[in-house]
Amino acid sequence: MSNIYRSKNRHIITLNDPQYLVFKNRAEGTNVNAKTLLATDYLNHFNEVIMLLEMIPDMPELLEDAHDWTPKSYKDHFRVATIADCELAIEAYEFVPTAYKDAFEDAVAHLDSMVIKGIDIIEKDLESGNIDFLRETVSYQSRTVQQAMDVVSGIINGHHNIDQDEVDALLNDT
Repeated sequence: MSNIYRSKNRHIITLNDPQYLVFKNRAEGTNVNAKTLLATDYLNHFNEVIMLLEMIPDMPELLEDAHDWTPKSYKDHFRVATIADCELAIEAYEFVPTAYKDAFEDAVAHLDSMVIKGIDIIEKDLESGNIDFLRETVSYQSRTVQQAMDVVSGIINGHHNIDQDEVDALLNDT
């Protein structure tokens, strides 16, 4: 990842930023990734709704619970989460390197949209009464949301250098 990056944010955080380096050291040995300063626990917000969606063919009443799901910001998730490093996750978010943060926020926005659209599609198929078709729809929605979650997970874990064009291409394939 280069130290120069176009950003939609006003303040650009690089891998050489002194504040980033402080939080990188604090993150060592915690649930917060020391490279990206992001934590995978955030994905639990999406795992919960996926589990609900997958149960709808057998328990249609769970559709109401799925409709109660709403997007949640990274910081809001950690304000109510119970992992040991919630405060660090919240504090460190301000110093996530811009390349990771922009890619993360774009991917999460796409994921939020996919989940909301998926719930609406599943509701329409549930109303049709064709349970076999509903199961296919749920399976497809679950797979595509999981693929988008894999993109977000890759960003969180810093498995490779993140390039915005690469993230856009991955998201457009889902």
